[in-house]
Amino acid sequence: MSAWLYALGRWCYRRRKTVIGIWLALLIGLGGAAVAFMGSFNNAFEIPASRSQEALDRLRMTFPEGAALSAMAIVVAPDGQDIEEFRPEVEDAIAEFDDLDMVLAATSPWNEYVSGLISDSGEAAIVQLSLDFEETPTMDDLAPLTQVAEDLEERLPEGAQVSMGGEAYNIELPALTIIEAIGLVVALIVLAVLLGSLVAAGLPLLTAITGVGIAMALMLLMTRLFDINSTTPLLSVMLGLAVGIDYALFILSRHRDQLRDGLDPEESAGRAVGTSGSAVVFAGLTVFIALIGLGVANIPFLTVMGLFAAITVALAVIIALTFLPALMGLLGERMRPKPRKPRKARADSEDGAQKKERKGIFAWWVGVTTTHPIITIVVVVAALVGLTIPTLGLQVALPNAGQQHQGTPARVAYDLLAEEFGPGMNGPIIVTADIIGSTDPLGLLESLKTDIEEMPGVAMVPVAVPNPNADTGMIQLTPTTGPDDPATADLVRALNDKHDEWVEKYGVSTNVTGSTPIQIDVSERLTAALLPFGLLVVGLSLVLLAAVFRSVWVPVKATLGYLLSVGSAFGVTTLVFNYGWFKEIANLEKPMPVISFLPILLMGILFGLAMDYEVFLVSRIREEYVHGKSPVEAIRTGFVASGPVVAAAAIIMFSVFAFFVPEGMGAIKAIALALAVGVAVDAFLVRMTLVPAVMTLLGERAWWLPRWLDKLLPTFDVEGEVLTREVSLRDWPGDDSVVFADGLEVEDVVAPINLRLVPGNVVGLVGPIGARTGTALALSGRLETTGGKARVAGALLPEGASRVRRRVSYVDLATVDDPVAALRATQAGTVVFVDTIERIDTDEAREALDDLIARTTGSGAVVLCAVSEEHLGSFQVDGVYAAPTFEESNA
Repeated sequence: MSAWLYALGRWCYRRRKTVIGIWLALLIGLGGAAVAFMGSFNNAFEIPASRSQEALDRLRMTFPEGAALSAMAIVVAPDGQDIEEFRPEVEDAIAEFDDLDMVLAATSPWNEYVSGLISDSGEAAIVQLSLDFEETPTMDDLAPLTQVAEDLEERLPEGAQVSMGGEAYNIELPALTIIEAIGLVVALIVLAVLLGSLVAAGLPLLTAITGVGIAMALMLLMTRLFDINSTTPLLSVMLGLAVGIDYALFILSRHRDQLRDGLDPEESAGRAVGTSGSAVVFAGLTVFIALIGLGVANIPFLTVMGLFAAITVALAVIIALTFLPALMGLLGERMRPKPRKPRKARADSEDGAQKKERKGIFAWWVGVTTTHPIITIVVVVAALVGLTIPTLGLQVALPNAGQQHQGTPARVAYDLLAEEFGPGMNGPIIVTADIIGSTDPLGLLESLKTDIEEMPGVAMVPVAVPNPNADTGMIQLTPTTGPDDPATADLVRALNDKHDEWVEKYGVSTNVTGSTPIQIDVSERLTAALLPFGLLVVGLSLVLLAAVFRSVWVPVKATLGYLLSVGSAFGVTTLVFNYGWFKEIANLEKPMPVISFLPILLMGILFGLAMDYEVFLVSRIREEYVHGKSPVEAIRTGFVASGPVVAAAAIIMFSVFAFFVPEGMGAIKAIALALAVGVAVDAFLVRMTLVPAVMTLLGERAWWLPRWLDKLLPTFDVEGEVLTREVSLRDWPGDDSVVFADGLEVEDVVAPINLRLVPGNVVGLVGPIGARTGTALALSGRLETTGGKARVAGALLPEGASRVRRRVSYVDLATVDDPVAALRATQAGTVVFVDTIERIDTDEAREALDDLIARTTGSGAVVLCAVSEEHLGSFQVDGVYAAPTFEESNA
């Protein structure tokens, strides 16, 4: 992959204007289309196959007024006055509500069949509205309702208050403020310090904003096709900015380092994309998979949220690999850092280099962790476990109006309801009853109503009515507690538990539904999905890191560190949101639950980010170890080299997340805080402190991998080692050969091969079938090699095996029924291997082989494989190569 990315980077650099034009056209085109055709966000939290959702769906068919989207007008009389005094004005407003096309029914608080719509104090009343909307309405859609309420308030005396609220008004539209922009300013400062150039620092911001803009435009367009929750855009913006800046930083910092070393700008852009770009692809892929994996919960709104967040991350990766090198090409030599002033004490000796290496905070940091590894491990693990403990008290719920900012219409109505009618009025519960077999439906509903009123946690039962067909009854009850109170969930469970009792007692089947029970079901479904999702993430982490680092202990250590980071993020979020500690940092007036999907969302996102830092840091350590340094020296040198970039990336990501906490919409606050804490803990305490200490204790064992597992695992080149080797051997062997093998071997199969062929050569390859065929397969890129190197048909082995296979033909006549047809069908590649030529036993077969040789040798070479030289018969060959067996080689 690194070679392909290298070519992509150079192509984008050369065709910079075209690439930049394509991305800008995409941004402008999609943006314009989004403005023209965007739909609305849907804040309905539905959960297929749940008992509460199925009950609501049935209620919509049998009792549409009862299951319709609801709203309410809360009317409060001036202090010391009774709402009854203003009944005529309120009734006039009810008539105006009823005249609106969007209103299915407007229920008066004085309706004889309804109770509980006038407060105990007599100062407040509720007008209930059932609305005819298939999709979540916008505030513009609800403007006629709001206007009726405002007109009513004008007709009432001074001091009276009319507020609109309810389910329809609980929408919190995504919005960005100047506070979130401060995070980008911090990112710009960090980038400028790290890169040493304000112009260079602006590139990651430009690419990240472009990616987020395209993702948002695409999302707005898709609101026509998908039900997209209003939390999704801000989540995608936050995540897109964070990863977009970081991914661009990794590539850009490599580019600047290479320019500092004197590399040509175009070559540097290609190498930066090929090396650091490989790590970016790996990091983006892990985040993408984790976000797509949110679908395991089987909750539509969460699946869609994960999908669009994954698209945003994918765009960040693609833009970093294409748009960024194009911008590098636009700036050209201006990206090259200014020469540093020569140091007085710059010596060529190793001692001088070591003194320089020991300077700086990163050298001091890694020196402490590797000198005192046990103390470091104990302190860090104890601290993070301590932060994780509060997670045991984590409370989750779905968003409601009580979590919105004070002063918003929905929050004002929510607080008025809680103050005048009790907190349960904000979370009514509906019990449906199948009464089609009853001869006394009204009496039956009255009996059910009485039973429900006697249950603990029920404040009142204002509605118990049958539908016009008298086949479905609807009982609406008001809990004593609010919608996000655990006691309300207990009441819902108690009502569900009454099902069998009421079937036996009254002969009717009942179900519990409404927004509150559905939200409880969503929360429980999400909680149940945590374990399988966690196993998926942890399992993926172990496999991917084992494949990347060819180690058992590195992925185990990385995964345990990830779990500590996640636990710490949960713990801090619990302390701030659930317990109210330092709630001012989140601009909270009171403690509140966190959004239900935060745990599963955090696990997915933080997994990808943690693996990003792990790969960037540990791959550099591994590089130093492979080049001959001792384990501790490799840790220290690799840390000093990669630490600044990891720290800068973490600070940037922390800043982007953290500045969404004070002013973000309710659901985003908790997600942003958890991600900010998770990133900071994972980067600075886990990757940059715990990892060096653990690897110091492991020593050589850190890189141990059983041979059987090594063969099973795929190979990932996340730091572009393949590209580095290919670039270093670009001019090797420096002649016109089509095959040049230098010690190429396959462990236990093919002994070291040394062979050179030029265009026009026809040679024989003889030996036992294992050595002979193995040699042919290895040289044709069809058998993975384990040592040495070769250039075949212009491609390097083993790195370019796929390119070799495309350019080199191989046919084994022992495996075909018709040698003549097989030879005629063989493509004349740069090199052609014909195995088992003993089967050339007819004139027609000989003629087909001669034709293949003639088609190939004009610009390539042919290798004829046989058991022995005698079997080459009358073929005219330029030489015979004996494929040595391992026994001969060892002898």
